[in-house]
Amino acid sequence: MTNRTIDNNRRKFLKQAGAGMAAVAGAGMVPLRSYADDTLVVGMNIPMTGDYAPWGLPGLYDCEIIANNINAAGGVEIGGKSYQIRVAAYDHAYDTEKALQGFKKLVLEDDAKMVMMLGGSTVASVLPWATRKKVLTTTLLPSDITPDSDYLFATCESHPLYNVTGVVWLAQNYPEAKKAVIVTNNDAEYGLQSAATYKAAFEVAGIEVVDVNLHGFDVTDFAPIVSSVLAKNPDIFCMATSFYVTPLMEQLYHQGFDGKIISCTLDYYEEIIAKTSEEFVNGTIYQFPDFDDPMLNNEGIHFPDPGGFDAAFRKDHPNDWSAVAWEYPAILLNWIENAQRVGSGESEDVAKYLRNNSQNFVFGGGDWWGSQLWGLDHALVGRWPVVVIENGKARIQEYGDLSAWLADHTEVLVRHMKELGLRTV
Repeated sequence: MTNRTIDNNRRKFLKQAGAGMAAVAGAGMVPLRSYADDTLVVGMNIPMTGDYAPWGLPGLYDCEIIANNINAAGGVEIGGKSYQIRVAAYDHAYDTEKALQGFKKLVLEDDAKMVMMLGGSTVASVLPWATRKKVLTTTLLPSDITPDSDYLFATCESHPLYNVTGVVWLAQNYPEAKKAVIVTNNDAEYGLQSAATYKAAFEVAGIEVVDVNLHGFDVTDFAPIVSSVLAKNPDIFCMATSFYVTPLMEQLYHQGFDGKIISCTLDYYEEIIAKTSEEFVNGTIYQFPDFDDPMLNNEGIHFPDPGGFDAAFRKDHPNDWSAVAWEYPAILLNWIENAQRVGSGESEDVAKYLRNNSQNFVFGGGDWWGSQLWGLDHALVGRWPVVVIENGKARIQEYGDLSAWLADHTEVLVRHMKELGLRTV
């Protein structure tokens, strides 16, 4: 298949996937039907209850929007046959035993051709079985990748690598900010990975990290933690990938911090504004856009009708948008596109194609990366948005070049990962 044919097919598919999105926003989601031989099932083995639910359930809602929209437009053609898409979901509540149980159910009972997961310990628990059975699996944490994880891919989120782009933007726009502190949870999956990445990015940018507080999950009062790091007189307060963004922001507000705030996520920022003030939250830098952002209509964005997609979600789930709301749908769209290219929806066929072919990243660009840290180039990295709260609303400032940063500074990143005891090859 020529590149021109691939590009034409991609435009046709994205147009089909986006067709009628505004109508979906106006009419609500079309209920999923039951299909037989003309159906391809994709699995979601994710947390839908418990503390991790905000990083699972919104993605299910949006995958259903995408699937219903494709099905309403007549399905998707793969290998000369038209298929409907059905999303089968299992709630593992971020429990490793339930994750393995759910993975097996999705594959053996629902006949899922690929399974999307959040990442971390739940992925580690299913990986041996999934690899033996050659089941295409996706994660939002590329640190789950190992030298032997032949069927595990991170086709959307490259956490925490993209956090370097926010630091690059901060350093360019606020050169007077020279001292930073980092406060985040001490888990290896999110907090430590992100802290190491921010430390590397700050070093490259010439910003001194004067204090790092890695706390446990038993903290109920963040006032002492915040006051202790603010005693170092930082210009920058970094939350890395924190589970406690809202209480940290509340403490920064009450303790009068007036420097720059940078974070991986800022989920439910409207709630943070309500608990502090719009003026205080304005200027906060993070990495996840709202999908009604005008800059998502720029050339090079590989996501159908972002504004219509955003409206459709918020109509039925007005308070549930989170960092993952668009990520699982982006993975779903990428899988369908690759199944079309190879002419098959079977796990082994699509996984083989993914390994051996370049990809279009959701925000533009697209390079396979990861062998330098985790042993396999199974993480798709590309441009990543730098987002700032302006007038109480998330707005993209630019698309940072993650690939270029990694090409120049991987050794610094690896050093900081090792210093925090994180796995590298």
